Amino acid sequence: MSKTALIIADMLNDFIDPNGTLYVEAGRAIIPFVAKKAQETRDQGGVVIFVCDAHDPNDREFEQFGAHAVGGTWGSEIIPEIPFLPGDHRVNKTRYSALFNTDLEKVLEHESVSDTEMLGVCTSICVMFTAVDLLDRGYHCRVYRDGVADFDPEAHAFALKHMQKLGVEVV
Repeated sequence: MSKTALIIADMLNDFIDPNGTLYVEAGRAIIPFVAKKAQETRDQGGVVIFVCDAHDPNDREFEQFGAHAVGGTWGSEIIPEIPFLPGDHRVNKTRYSALFNTDLEKVLEHESVSDTEMLGVCTSICVMFTAVDLLDRGYHCRVYRDGVADFDPEAHAFALKHMQKLGVEVV
């Protein structure tokens, strides 16, 4: 029996808490929607997967975005408003796509996932790159407009349009 996986990107202290190093102000507004979708997914027998930046202290990405979400620090922890519960999965990542050098695809296979849904930050970076990579691997992918946010409203709008053009279901 195939399942749906809800993939939650980077709902971490460094992105969502006002004291975080890469605070996405618009990310605060999506917290209730993300928490509700996570619980609905669990209640319907789906799988919840948190994909989380967990960088090394000298990660090359810091040249562009500054140090953030260093593995094992407060900044790389999932925000408390969206609890990580037994049965959920956490996949640490160091690049934009949650499928690059991670165990995400193994988790999807192990859980017999056929359909994926995505929420989180940032729409134009981790959400878009992961959603398109999911399509490339044969997974249906749905992105909820009410559950994604970005630093830049124009990049957010572009990413939603671009994902839809490439075959992601944007609702």
